[in-house]
Amino acid sequence: MKNLLIVLSILTLQYRTVAQSNGFEVIKSLELMDQIYQHLEMYYVDEPQTGKISKVGIDAILKELDPYTVYYHESNIEDYRLMTTGQYGGIGALIRKTGDYTFIAEPYEGNPAFTSGLRAGDLILSIDGKSMKGLASDEVSSSLKGPKGTTIEIEIERPLKEGTQKFKVTRDEIKLPDVPYSGMINETVGYIRLNSFTQTASSEVRSAFLKLKEQGMKELVFDLRGNGGGLLIEAVKIVNMFIKKGEVVVTTKGRVPEENRTYKTMEDPLDLNIPLAVLIDEGSASASEIVSGSLQDLDRAVIVGTTSYGKGLVQRTYDLKYGSKVKLTIAKYYTPSGRCVQRLEYYDKEDGMKPSEIPDSLIKIFKTVNGREVIDGRGIEPDIKIDKDEISRLTATVYAKNFIFDYATQYASAKEKIAEANKFALTDDEYEDFKKYVLSQEFTYSTASEEMLKKMKETAEEEGFYEDASAEYEALLQKVHPSKERDLNKFKIEILELLENEIVSRYYFQKGRALNSFKNDKTLIKGVEILGKTSEYNTILKN
Repeated sequence: MKNLLIVLSILTLQYRTVAQSNGFEVIKSLELMDQIYQHLEMYYVDEPQTGKISKVGIDAILKELDPYTVYYHESNIEDYRLMTTGQYGGIGALIRKTGDYTFIAEPYEGNPAFTSGLRAGDLILSIDGKSMKGLASDEVSSSLKGPKGTTIEIEIERPLKEGTQKFKVTRDEIKLPDVPYSGMINETVGYIRLNSFTQTASSEVRSAFLKLKEQGMKELVFDLRGNGGGLLIEAVKIVNMFIKKGEVVVTTKGRVPEENRTYKTMEDPLDLNIPLAVLIDEGSASASEIVSGSLQDLDRAVIVGTTSYGKGLVQRTYDLKYGSKVKLTIAKYYTPSGRCVQRLEYYDKEDGMKPSEIPDSLIKIFKTVNGREVIDGRGIEPDIKIDKDEISRLTATVYAKNFIFDYATQYASAKEKIAEANKFALTDDEYEDFKKYVLSQEFTYSTASEEMLKKMKETAEEEGFYEDASAEYEALLQKVHPSKERDLNKFKIEILELLENEIVSRYYFQKGRALNSFKNDKTLIKGVEILGKTSEYNTILKN
């Protein structure tokens, strides 16, 4: 606590000399913080937890700004490394919480969790003797992470196995691939999926692209769906692969003049002519929107999918003392046409209010190189929009209750191998077995139609019409009331998509998931289709 007081005092003295632009309010705030800590140290009933109080205080301050301005305490530095490099020290596994415990959702193939014998579905009881019961998944994750070469003992409970098991797992340097899958969709169309923009993103995309060219690729589907972004410079380098040297990709503008920068392509491109279809969705943000937005503005690719997230802000990370860091929003970015895709306004919101969308009245129209109209303030709107399928209430419930995950675990325990990922399909008998499993579970759900009918009944009662229509209402309600067996048959196709994909992941991991999903992927199918129609492709881009 005394060290913290000294630091705050020093900061106060520094700001007295350098914070002229912010004036009295900055000095006043720092002095008040200093006094509060002094009073806590001298008078609080218990010994204050200095580190915890400091972190909570800093987090609360930054929360008032925007969700991307973040403090990384020295204990959370692995999270920062993962964000920027895709690397961290750990066991290499996805985890998921259900009830009181967290379990292994998917071990990464070839990494310590997998090679040590841990499998999807394993319930984590303890780590190095410390119970994991009741802990949040991020707390369990922190216990699993640590320096390369250190060993931990994980006690697990495995489905369909009696008793518990203990595994010694030696942590390693885990590198999550930016490109989890690339391959040929057909004889001429290549596919690259990019999950993140870490320091290796552009090199991985380049490598995948060149391999696909060797395999005969003549058109490319570039999948950015669910990619929340990362390093701006990696986005610039990826755009550079398809755009000539010297072109503006993105500009940034901030309060500090030094942040007003223009980023141009710096190298010769890999391919200026290959037709491109870029896939985006509401999970495509930041660097994903720089890539898709720049290629759209330059009329270099057809964008397919749903409107992207709308994050037009740029962050930079600064080193602090004691091994901690702070990531600050320092600018907004603008694609070549001059538009900023930022959807929410964080800076004009009133106290306690959520940020609101930029109003339609302030939305502006911009022009691509070929004169097509695009707008700002709404993310990247695709050239070809794909309606997003809404899954049924039953399917959502079955997924949320982990029935699909648990059945896949049982299935994998009983079968040593299955067909190839892109050919695997459950038989009718196997789906019937899944139905029996689900019907044996205790759960409830409602249908959207049922909820709407109940609201209609309330309105009809208020207006005095219900008595005359009660018989018809009750008959209709009976038809839309949840029936587990009926709905398991009615929504069989959408349930099978999720179930087959989960089972495939037990045998073929992330690459298998990608391959298996292709057959039902409307956005991907449309992307491949437009690449095969040269005239329509060129018409969209006004080439």
